Amino acid sequence: MRVDIVTKEYPPEIYGGAGVHVAEIVSALRELAPQDAPDGLRMTVKVHAFGAHRDAHDTESYSTPAGLVDANAAIQTLGVDLAIVGDVAGADVVHSHTWYANFAGHLASLLHGVSHVITAHSLEPLRPWKAEQLGGGYAVSSFIEKTAYEAAAAIVAVSEGMRADILRSYPSLDPGKVRVIYNGIDVDQWYPEENPETLADLGIDPALPAVVFVGRITRQKGLPYLLRAAQLLDPGVQLILCAGAPDTPQILEEVRGLVAGLQATREGVVWIDRHLSRHELRVALTAATTFVCPSIYEPLGIVNLEAMACGAAVVGTATGGIPEVVVDGTTGRLVPIEQVQDGTGTPLDPDRFVSDLAATLNEVVRDPGRARAYGDAGRERAATEFSWARIAEQTAALYAELGGASR
Repeated sequence: MRVDIVTKEYPPEIYGGAGVHVAEIVSALRELAPQDAPDGLRMTVKVHAFGAHRDAHDTESYSTPAGLVDANAAIQTLGVDLAIVGDVAGADVVHSHTWYANFAGHLASLLHGVSHVITAHSLEPLRPWKAEQLGGGYAVSSFIEKTAYEAAAAIVAVSEGMRADILRSYPSLDPGKVRVIYNGIDVDQWYPEENPETLADLGIDPALPAVVFVGRITRQKGLPYLLRAAQLLDPGVQLILCAGAPDTPQILEEVRGLVAGLQATREGVVWIDRHLSRHELRVALTAATTFVCPSIYEPLGIVNLEAMACGAAVVGTATGGIPEVVVDGTTGRLVPIEQVQDGTGTPLDPDRFVSDLAATLNEVVRDPGRARAYGDAGRERAATEFSWARIAEQTAALYAELGGASR
């Protein structure tokens, strides 16, 4: 069987969880031994990725067509997709990740008569703030996603919460074709790592309790709510923000203002806005008394698994797929939230959400022994329940189920 993966992100150009997922699942599928695959399935995995040339086996890269370099970002995306479609010829299954790649997968399915599988990492109807970034391109991305989802042979949801969101967003879908296969984590790459020199370089004081955030500056990650909650943290608690890649200048300015306000009133507010290496992230997560995920929209949250694998307790919002990863009272704590049902994820009572988030963070940092126990349980859960090998087997089984495979 030949499976063609279509993706916007692929090493070395990765900036979010979808890119991490694609890199890991491709590696795990390629390592899947025939005896571990359904019916001894032999599989070739080819990758079609946006971006500059990559000197990698079975990997093709595609840049924006010259005639579209000044076009709206959504139209540039479609130009790349069109360049990919012809190269999918010969595949048995085409598997696309995010709306950026869905158009290529959809057209390749029609053109070549192959099954199209989509992994849903996010949903355009639940990210209306993307209109700030894409302008009229948001209507284009929404159209592409809806069309591809409704025609796909199968859709992989990365959590039960995500599956419910998919069926609510696209009610015409057959529920039977929406399957749950979780995201994963490689605990051989993500593990507790102590390094005083790196901590010093990052500006983290190992003698003080630390709340650590890692994520892009985007509405869905809830960073402004965390920054407001930080005003209520106990004195002496560090807030470490590993936050960059803003969606828009507007949200960047909002975050800058909130960070400046915090830094004017308390010490230990560290904002690292550059890309961190995996080593640096491991060290920062290991130093965390608790990791915090204040997202108001999160299909699963690979970053929570990364934190757990590094032995950090996790405080996360009880929304989306987060409660399927973080076990409240065992691997960390969940913060309740009631949300507007308009696709934005906005809390019905923002002040209460901020207050509850601060109270929960204070609860965890005040009891470092319990926080360590949460972290130990989290690493065990990450290793046993979210391995990429297990996820690769489930994904390969879905490919085999779709039929039409060559052995």
